[in-house]
Parts: sequence; C-alpha cells; structure tokens
Amino acid sequence: MRLLPLLLSLALPVSASAETITVFAAASLKTALDRVAREYELKTGDRVAVSYAGSGALARQILQGAPADIFISANTDWMDAVAASGWIATGSRHDLLGNTLVLVAHPPLPATKITPATDLVALANGGRIATGLVEAVPVGQYAKIALQSLDLWEKTAPYLAQTDNARTALALVAAGEAPLGVVYATDARAEPRVHVIATFPEGAHPPITYPAALAQGAPHAAGFFDALSSPGAAAIFAAEGFAVKGAP
Repeated sequence: MRLLPLLLSLALPVSASAETITVFAAASLKTALDRVAREYELKTGDRVAVSYAGSGALARQILQGAPADIFISANTDWMDAVAASGWIATGSRHDLLGNTLVLVAHPPLPATKITPATDLVALANGGRIATGLVEAVPVGQYAKIALQSLDLWEKTAPYLAQTDNARTALALVAAGEAPLGVVYATDARAEPRVHVIATFPEGAHPPITYPAALAQGAPHAAGFFDALSSPGAAAIFAAEGFAVKGAP
C-alpha cells in the first residue's frame, strides 16, 4: 500500500532550483497578471506570489522595507517615489502597459458622452459614484484630474465613494451598492455585472501608464520580469484590454 504514494511522488516534477518571486502589482492588473504568472509557473516550476493593492499602498510598503522583487504601478508618480529610494535595479524600469478611464453603471444605462454639460449626479440618481481614493489611488487620481478638466469636479466630488483600490470600486458598482463608477476599461471588461456607458476623453487626464521595475538584489526574479514583456504575456495583456507598451 505504500508503493503507490511513493511512485506518485517520483512522477511529480520537482525543481531543486525553484524560486519564489514576490510581485507587488496594482489591483487593476489582477485578471491578466494572474494568467501571466500561472503560465510562467507551469513553464519554469518557480512560484510567483503576487500582492495586489492600490499602487500608493504598495509603494509605501516597499519604502518601509517590504520584500518585493518586482513592482508594477498604475501610475508613474508612485514608481518615481520608489525610484527615489534607490530600490530599483539600474535600467530595469520601463512602461509596460496603458489603460483607459471609463464610466460604468450597474444597470445597463444608455451610452453617453462625458462633456462639461454631463450631469453625473443625475445619472447616479441620488446614489454614489465609486472610484479610488482621489489623493492616493491612481484610478481615483486620474478620475479627479478628468473631472476637474471637464469642470465637473465641484458638483460631483460630494457624491464620490472613494475606495482603497480600483477593484474595490468596481465591486461596489457590480454589487449595485453604487450605481456608477469611474474605473479602468480593463476592470470593466473583467466584470460582467457592470456596463461601460462612456469613455473619458484622453485629453482630460494624463496617459494611464503602468511602469514596471525590478528590485536591486533580485536576480532570481529577472526571468519573470523579462517574461512580462514577452510575446506571450503581451497577448494576454492585450486580450484583457491593456495597451502593450513593450520591453525596456
């Protein structure tokens, strides 16, 4: 009876040199990055452990000494803060992906255009408009800039439901707890219970860019870091709606 478990254990591939790679990544990357990580694990035998949260929270954790090997932020400001500490391996930082800012609704409202004449409060019908923290979470920061540029900020700000990351804002709309949300197009694509009713004009906010960087002293993570810019990963990111920027 002991022979079968022994034979099964011998049949399993075990790599003596398997590595654990710790990635800190913006929450909006979860659907796509989980797929990229899984394919890499199957190919190499390494383990990719991804911690998802708002980029600001992740950056602060890194600055406080959290043991991350790779950081992928949803905006350049938080990556700049990490870079200023000397954390980034020389030459590794590059812009990996791009995204789009959209207005989503829980009920399937008619498509609209967002202009200075748009009444988002009326569209919300007395409810809240979910987005990220406007002073700390990139999706919220982009939302604030866009609303300000369209002269919609003063009227809309009191009705915002601010969350700690993009996926939490999305979840509020998906559950019907907020009738509207300002989120990334890729998040909306990943959640069938929300409906995109408008896209913010590109000129209303800075380009939504996801920089990636490798930590100093993390050569064991270089393989996965390079894989993020591979054709296979690019195909996954593109399929999930991201604009692929390319390799460093």
